[in-house]
Amino acid sequence: MMAFDTELARFNMVEQQIRPWDVLDKRVLDTLFKIPREQFVSAEQRNFAFSDTPLPIGHGETLLPPVVEGRILQSLAIEPQERILEIGTGTGFFTACLANLGNSVHSVDIHADFTTAAGERLKALGIERVVLETGDAIGGWAQNERFDVIVITGAVQTIAESYRQQLNVGGRLFAIVGKAPIMSGLLITRHPDDRFTTENLFETATKYLKGAEPKPQFSFN
Repeated sequence: MMAFDTELARFNMVEQQIRPWDVLDKRVLDTLFKIPREQFVSAEQRNFAFSDTPLPIGHGETLLPPVVEGRILQSLAIEPQERILEIGTGTGFFTACLANLGNSVHSVDIHADFTTAAGERLKALGIERVVLETGDAIGGWAQNERFDVIVITGAVQTIAESYRQQLNVGGRLFAIVGKAPIMSGLLITRHPDDRFTTENLFETATKYLKGAEPKPQFSFN
């Protein structure tokens, strides 16, 4: 049996999946080449780490497909001096990408084992300027702080208003909003005079963050 070629799989992921989806930003592509995605999944999943599919990571949640990650990173246009808040650490792969592009990342996840494992992976790779916390951040987090970029990495039905208010002027907030099978990747930008614009970037579907699922509708008929 032929040995799995990790570097070829990484090359094909970037050049045959991500780039054709109009992800052309050199810093983003270099980041996706640099961060070893295969080290952020379980050993039995490593041959599938570069496939164009969401991978289960536990607790009913998934790792976003590479093409979606690439589109999000490009749309956020992260500058090296910017501070980032990530809601939904997951495996820590996207956290590592954000840290490579920006100045610092404050990341939170509701699952303590996710936070612990992500911290170990980031430390092993020497990725610094990341603060990891565990907690329920659906309604807001670190509300006394301001950020240049906020990313919600799982689907939500609605975006907490506090996150919009935590953006610096010129700051961008990304979230996947809606109900399956069709959800929208939204980019919200804060302008001077407390003005916000919302851009619908693409359609996709992914798992809801825990606690962000639509509430059941009851009928009394």
